[in-house]
Amino acid sequence: MSDRHPHGPIFVVGAARSGTTLLQYMLGSHPNISAPTGESQFIIPLQRDASKFGGLTELANIERVLLEMQRISPEFIDTDLHGMRFDAPSLARDCVKHGADSITKIISHVYETNARGEGKQRWLDKTPYYILNLDTILSMFPDAQIIHLIRDGRDNVLSMLARKHDLRLFNVHHAAKTWQQYVEAGQSFGRHLTANQYHEIRYEDLVSDPTKHMADICEFLGEVFDPAVVEFKKSRDSGAKTPMLKQSIQGGNTDKWRTQMTPRSIRVVEGAVGETLERNGYQISTSTVRLPLLVRAGYRVHEYISRWISRNLGDIFACR
Repeated sequence: MSDRHPHGPIFVVGAARSGTTLLQYMLGSHPNISAPTGESQFIIPLQRDASKFGGLTELANIERVLLEMQRISPEFIDTDLHGMRFDAPSLARDCVKHGADSITKIISHVYETNARGEGKQRWLDKTPYYILNLDTILSMFPDAQIIHLIRDGRDNVLSMLARKHDLRLFNVHHAAKTWQQYVEAGQSFGRHLTANQYHEIRYEDLVSDPTKHMADICEFLGEVFDPAVVEFKKSRDSGAKTPMLKQSIQGGNTDKWRTQMTPRSIRVVEGAVGETLERNGYQISTSTVRLPLLVRAGYRVHEYISRWISRNLGDIFACR
């Protein structure tokens, strides 16, 4: 067990809308794993801008880091840490007391304090875009374990576009290429990691046989399997953006693209990312002819204009 880093942090990553939140809730129901219920978003920005905070042996500078953490992710800090109350001055003093004198140590201290408040030993972070920054994550947390969740890109595109204004993805081609970017970034980096550091699982496999695959994940993590991870604690948020968090796992929550995606959209997605789909065990339904350059350019222009409209109209309404 000591070779499996059973006390290191856990990072759940993958393309947005690929089931990472479901897995987060499942693992957060394990008696040893603390999983704040949102997305941190702040780890990469804090590490990138570490030099601007000055020496982190000084109380004032540590407090600045904590306040910046709160500024970047106010909802996460205020509502998703269920084992503590986030008080920057008090936490800063605690960091000094425990020698938390780096960005990594400060972040770890926050998560560890929250985990202790929940009566747990390990902590988990679920922030999908960290899959693009796994080099930084592992340089900061070398004993971290990565779980990469992959979902059928066609279902992923449908789910992304249902949240297009949140994700700033406005057409099937761009959504498909975004899915591909995340999947291939994770797999490319994962090839250089050991089997004790990186674990890959398909969403469809997880929901079709959750007991088997959660047992596999627990084994990867060096944790004893507990049935609570299958009968996980459901969300009580009436406005939850992921309905599956409020009910038991639905094994049939797959292949929605077959009935909900137009034939043209299927051709576009499979033409854009067919090789990645097939490589991950998803059978394609059309001949994967690469889209003409002019069509691809049209989708890029559409995406650019749609983002501009969404951003600027949002600013206009916010000012009213």
